[in-house]
Amino acid sequence: MAQAYYNAQEGVRRLTTETGAGQWGSALAFAGALFNLEVTVYMVKVSYEQKPYRRAMMETWGATVHASPSNLTNAGRGILADDPDSPGSLGIAISEAVEDAATHDDAKYSLGSVVNHVLLHQTVMGLEAKKQMEMAGEYPDVVIACVGGGSNFAGLTYPFIGDKLKGRMPHTRFIAAEPAACPTLTRGVYAYDFGDAVGMGPVVKMFTLGHSFVPDRIHSGGLRYHGDAPSLCALVDHKVVEARAYKQNECFAEAVRFARCEGFLPAPESAHALRAVAQEAAAAREAGDSRVILFGLSGQSPGA
Repeated sequence: MAQAYYNAQEGVRRLTTETGAGQWGSALAFAGALFNLEVTVYMVKVSYEQKPYRRAMMETWGATVHASPSNLTNAGRGILADDPDSPGSLGIAISEAVEDAATHDDAKYSLGSVVNHVLLHQTVMGLEAKKQMEMAGEYPDVVIACVGGGSNFAGLTYPFIGDKLKGRMPHTRFIAAEPAACPTLTRGVYAYDFGDAVGMGPVVKMFTLGHSFVPDRIHSGGLRYHGDAPSLCALVDHKVVEARAYKQNECFAEAVRFARCEGFLPAPESAHALRAVAQEAAAAREAGDSRVILFGLSGQSPGA
């Protein structure tokens, strides 16, 4: 909403962006509808094929959605020339969206994660969570969220991490859950790298698997990014945040258990956070501890 508002104030006519599972693309599509902006979304091809309902949602709100890599940009054509069956990646989709905006005077690029202003916009979620915890008369011992680029994780945790860094709640722990098929924080190299696949954007210091990395066709489309937010990576490097990687099947099993208990289906991305929650709950039971665990359910329903 914030990005659409400020672009509309500047007189921008069209926004370009990337999306993996489709949640960010859906959010920007709806925001664009509210502020009378055209929105062009480059959706990672494997998710474009796996999640047609997300694509339909974006199109319902007026967005134009392309499977990435596409034949619409030099970046996409180059990828397809090397691999006509490429499943795509968030890095490739970013390259296409950036190129589209850079070659059209009436368009601006809107990033869905990683950079500081996006993470800060998302912290409205963590600020609301703090108020909710106050209403419950509790404060979390552990805060858990899934992480792909960082905005979802930062959105929930950064207000609480602020308390920890200021010495107010020094014992609170933070767990970032990522897929074993794209283990950026747990197996990546902490180095300067491009944020997109073809090197059109600036380099930033982050944990990275390499900007040309294309992950397996797992269902967690929002977690298939080769790098992570620089601020989050710094927190992991300084041991403020703990990163854990989980395999897809164990996360899906946890999602099924959660659905049978709570009555609604979590998104594949959120299932990674649920797996970490289950581990923490089991560890607390075995240790005889009482732990307050806060986690972010970042999406739900089969279309997520």
